[in-house]
Amino acid sequence: MKKLGLIGGTSWHSTIEYYRNINQMVEAMLPQPPKNPELLLYSINVDLMRRNNWTEIENYYLTISNTLINAGAEAIIICANTPHKVYDFVQPKIDVPILHIADAIGKECVRLGVKTVGQMGTIQVTEEDFISKPLREKYDVETLQATAEMRQQMDWLIKNELTRGIFTENSVNYFKTVMNHHAENGAQAMILGCTEIPILLRDIKYNLPLIDTTMLHSKLAADFIVG
Repeated sequence: MKKLGLIGGTSWHSTIEYYRNINQMVEAMLPQPPKNPELLLYSINVDLMRRNNWTEIENYYLTISNTLINAGAEAIIICANTPHKVYDFVQPKIDVPILHIADAIGKECVRLGVKTVGQMGTIQVTEEDFISKPLREKYDVETLQATAEMRQQMDWLIKNELTRGIFTENSVNYFKTVMNHHAENGAQAMILGCTEIPILLRDIKYNLPLIDTTMLHSKLAADFIVG
């Protein structure tokens, strides 16, 4: 098995999901008796993200990546959607691959046969192209964005509730409203583009596929580990 370095903590609630998923998936992929992978986890303080200083964030992720590589990591996985904004800065400066969450999303879109997806997530995810661009260029998938008001409200809920482990019925209903908006505008599936959104919507049913970025990214990690 290959050794994977995880950068988590943004938030620790979804990092737990990654850790659990990867261990369970690897165990299921390998013959008995049960085997779990060696994982290197660096869990950062989410306050780094809340300061929104992207020069600081980029440099810190580069430092952490090198720390994990020096400890034996053969690849890096960033356990959240929003910090993938650092990918273009960090990847050229390190000698191991970063397993990009857009690849996990794109492969699922291909499997589902969908070309137009509704995007949900933070302001960075919904208003910048570090996820939508690779989806478009590598997988021919277009992302639909919600209204400016919806984007702001999603961002507020994620940063003030979901990343703090607060999951309410009001938030569930709001994200359903966003999904309905996307569906009305032609979305064939919904990207749960914040790794806490799948936790929030875990028990709901919807009439379009929900693309669980946490689960799919974990599967990408498990596939790498097992080879």
